[in-house]
Amino acid sequence: MSTVAQKLLTAEEFFRLPEPVDGSQQELVRGEIITMSPPGGMHGVSCNNAGRQLGNFVKENDRGTVTSNDTGFITERSPDSVRGPDVAYWSKERLPVVPLGYIEIAPDMLVEVLSPSNTSKQIRAKLKEYFAKGVRIVWVIASEDRTLTVYRMPDEGRLLHESATVTGEDVLPGFECRVSDLLP
Repeated sequence: MSTVAQKLLTAEEFFRLPEPVDGSQQELVRGEIITMSPPGGMHGVSCNNAGRQLGNFVKENDRGTVTSNDTGFITERSPDSVRGPDVAYWSKERLPVVPLGYIEIAPDMLVEVLSPSNTSKQIRAKLKEYFAKGVRIVWVIASEDRTLTVYRMPDEGRLLHESATVTGEDVLPGFECRVSDLLP
């Protein structure tokens, strides 16, 4: 029995592929395309709320750039990985100019909203990948549980419930909102 080796894609090849016609989202993980089903209503509302809260603050204070999950950034090379976090923030210092293609520079901050299909193993792997690339802080929102976990390193998070206030800490000084403002 012979096996045919699958050609691993580069980030640049992945960028040139057409959008999936079924509306699904894709990421490139070590050269292989991973397709994810649309995650549903609660997920979308939390993504929008987080993007709006962070985006408004960043724009009003001229702090940098906030993007949504359709913006990929390269987390690994050879083989390449391109992730599309739900929301990402880059300071002006870290990303002075937004490129046309995928962003090579790690965001200062990421927001991941859990989908029904996410496993804890997948989230841990993403956290390790993000921090290895240089991300400084990650928020993981669990809409159904009405919580947000703040990570400054991949294996240690601080759980906040919906009545708590989350801040941008030293990554986005001056930003704060209630966790409930990020939830559906």
